[in-house]
Formats: sequence, structure tokens, C-alpha cells
Amino acid sequence: MPELAFWECLYTAGHDSAVLERNGADGGWLLHGTTVFRHDDGPARVSYGVEIGADWQSRRGRVQGWLAGQPFDHVIERREDGWHLDGHNHGLAHLVDLDFGFTPATNLQQLRRVSLQPGQTADIPVVWFDLKQTSLIELPQHYACLDGEAYRYASPQGPYEAVLEIAPNGFARLYPELWRMVE
Repeated sequence: MPELAFWECLYTAGHDSAVLERNGADGGWLLHGTTVFRHDDGPARVSYGVEIGADWQSRRGRVQGWLAGQPFDHVIERREDGWHLDGHNHGLAHLVDLDFGFTPATNLQQLRRVSLQPGQTADIPVVWFDLKQTSLIELPQHYACLDGEAYRYASPQGPYEAVLEIAPNGFARLYPELWRMVE
């Protein structure tokens, strides 16, 4: 049975909807969705997907849509020599998680992979892609599991720090000041 999520954006007008479902015979997953929101540059519609292995490591991503009327289509792949954006190697081979800055959906695979118990913490740097970027960057992140449904999250690069509430299906229920799940 697929896991579903639907969010409203808290910092601008917009919504996001995502689904996590089994992908292929190898036990992997496909996380995909669509977000529509008001970006600083104008209206945006983004369809996204992340192919995830049975070990919850990201393998490949795709982001397509339009921003302020300008179409885009990006393919992000993890290869032995690093992460590639539209065929160009950006290094970062030591990272295993792909995170999109325009959706709350892509925290799911990181948390499932690391599977923190209450009281445990982890630094989980990710390959980060956001709209209008021409490269992939490393985004440092720190998680502290408070009780299995709440994680103290910090990303000094943003900077952003908050307590994320996690729904039973693994998606973020509340990403303070950014996204809130509509149930």
C-alpha cells in the first residue's frame, strides 16, 4: 500500500502532494510528487521523483516543471564517481541522500535509513538541489530523535532549526514555518 502525504505551504501560497511506493523487484522505493507554489520569481509547478534502494539510499532523481513560465527538466544520478546533474559530475560521492529544497517529502528516506531511536542523534549531510540552482551542493543536517514522532532538526547553512513532527507514515507532519500536513 503506498504512503501518501499532502501539505500546505506556510511561507507562501502553495501545496505539495507526495506518494511513496514500492519500485521494482529489488525491494526499492519510488518517492514522487508535485508541488505548486508562489516562488520569489513567480508561479512554480514542480514534479519530482527520487528512486531509493531497499537500503533507503537515494539512487536517482528527476525534477521537471516550470518556474515563472520557464520550463526545466533536470536529472540527478548517483554514480560511482559522484552525483551528476544533467550529466555533469558535481562530486559528493560520499553522500547517499538526495534532498530537494522545495518539498518536505525528501526528509523521509534519510530518517528511514538512519532509523534513530529516542535520545539518539545523527549528522546526515545530503546532496541538496533547489530551484534555480545550477549545481548540487552538500547540505549539512543534524537530527536528534526526541520521541519517535519528533526530531530536533538543524541545518546551519540555511540557517534553519526547528522540531519536525513526523506522521506515522514517515513523512513530516509539521515543518515549522515552512510546511504543514493537511490531514
